[in-house]
Amino acid sequence: MSAPSHPRQVNRVRRPLMYLLASLGLLVMATPFLWMALSAFKTRQDLTASPPVWLPTQWTLDNFHALLDQLDMPRYFLNSLIVAVLVTLCNLLFCSMLGYALAKLDFAGRSKVFGVVLAALMVPANLLILPLYVLMSRLNLIDSYAGLVLPFAASAFGVFLMRQFMQSVPDEVLEAARIDGAGEWYIFWRIVLPLVRPALATLTIFTFLGSWNNFVWPLVATNDPGKYTLPVALATFANDPNRTVAGGNGMLMAGSLLVVLPVLVVFAVLQRHFTQGIATAGLK
Repeated sequence: MSAPSHPRQVNRVRRPLMYLLASLGLLVMATPFLWMALSAFKTRQDLTASPPVWLPTQWTLDNFHALLDQLDMPRYFLNSLIVAVLVTLCNLLFCSMLGYALAKLDFAGRSKVFGVVLAALMVPANLLILPLYVLMSRLNLIDSYAGLVLPFAASAFGVFLMRQFMQSVPDEVLEAARIDGAGEWYIFWRIVLPLVRPALATLTIFTFLGSWNNFVWPLVATNDPGKYTLPVALATFANDPNRTVAGGNGMLMAGSLLVVLPVLVVFAVLQRHFTQGIATAGLK
């Protein structure tokens, strides 16, 4: 029998292989984004060249200028920003409050409430579009920021995430605070929330990303072009038969790049807390 391979020798082969596979996966995922980003700065000739060219032969900002001329991008950007920020703030508040109640407060029916949260995770979001539209229409909230925000002010995923993280907070710390006379709101705001900042960062990224990229509900809930969000405005422009004359695919690439940039900024700011939250969740 041959002698078993030394662990160091196995690691020397395995580690480069893992790096190679990870690099290939990263390349596959990043290629569409790189193509979109580079195409936003290409001329019409580069966009229609055959075979396709990766790097622009002549860098230009004409696509961005045409986009600003054809579409009211500041208005659409502001609409998306208002909706995404409000949805994120509401989720941070309401999901953390309910997560704290489910994790640290003893009340009748707590397990049943948590069961409802778990059941809500299993419901496809598309099934809720029709009842949500009827409800918002009855409340006269169609074509309003409230109609875009309220249906997503709290999510079952956010409640579940915050509940799981808050269970890791030691009960002894909370009991000591109660003995010292601290109320539940003080304990929640000044003790628990600082201890679950990685979870808050994780929830912020997922919620902001989902709200910023949300397309179906803003399309259904807005009839006024002045209330369009960026994804809806770009999709409407993409279906415009005159877009080829107006600027073509270059404008779409420029608009898509503008949609992606805020998400990248949010992720870059919260990356450290986000990775810490994912690592902590893996240890639970």
